[in-house]
Amino acid sequence: MKLKSIVKYVLGAAGIMVSSGAAAQELNCQVEVNAQKIEGGSKSVFQTLQEAMTEYMNETRFSNATFSNNEKIDCRLYLTVSEYTDDRITGDLQVQLSRPVYNSTYTTTLFNFKDNRISFEYREGEPLVFNATTIDNNLTAILNYYAYLFLALDFDSFSPNGGDPYYERAATIVQAAQSLGEIGWKAFEDPKNRSGVLTSFTSPATSSYRKMLYDYHRKGLDEMVTSPDKGRASITSSLSAIEDIYKADAMSAALSVFRDSKMDELVNVYSKAPQTEREMVYKLLQPIYPAENERLNKIRKGDENN
Repeated sequence: MKLKSIVKYVLGAAGIMVSSGAAAQELNCQVEVNAQKIEGGSKSVFQTLQEAMTEYMNETRFSNATFSNNEKIDCRLYLTVSEYTDDRITGDLQVQLSRPVYNSTYTTTLFNFKDNRISFEYREGEPLVFNATTIDNNLTAILNYYAYLFLALDFDSFSPNGGDPYYERAATIVQAAQSLGEIGWKAFEDPKNRSGVLTSFTSPATSSYRKMLYDYHRKGLDEMVTSPDKGRASITSSLSAIEDIYKADAMSAALSVFRDSKMDELVNVYSKAPQTEREMVYKLLQPIYPAENERLNKIRKGDENN
């Protein structure tokens, strides 16, 4: 990503309209619908659903920021259908968001989450229509929620608290969607449902995750290309936020999101780090992720050939 693109992110996060003949839409979203668990009957409804979701995510304009084609936010939705009865589709949704690392060909995962509470009505051929002020069905509510969460997390990674307006939009959706009577939206229903995920980023007790997004990515990974030690030091410092979140709320969805998004990457980040630094990271993360000993030990050992 070029530096002018990063400036564009910062300006966009501040609510400033940036235009240079760029496309208005923000997302480059790959969508896949897997209905292998559904036996018998026509499967065409799932193909049209995939096409409708793809069109919706890639052609809807969710914000005032503008992006050129090579600056769009890369994301992925993988819907696995487990039940299909009377136009109601139930399953789970694997959600992934990535961003490029400055001055490199490497992309890093910002968000990796499996939403197990997906259920909505969809009739074959039914168009999905974006409405910025009204929620009229659960499918578009889910898609809008993740679109704004993608924007929020992406902007946070480029500028401190840059995602503020998009978290606010996601919060509005969560509040309004609770009146639909659908699963996945209500607070206290499940700490790792859509409401819980949003709360983990916006609650004062755990919102240090947002600062970590900036320190880890903009001050860390983006710097590692030209200054590996300096960039890695910023990443190491940023990880204290995970410890703070664990102390504040050991059930926070942010902790599992971080594990699923970053654990493999951390193995690579610390492969050539000094032993003292690797030990520091291991001691910080091991009490929080005791079931991740295999990957944590790789962080601790680093590159044995180093």
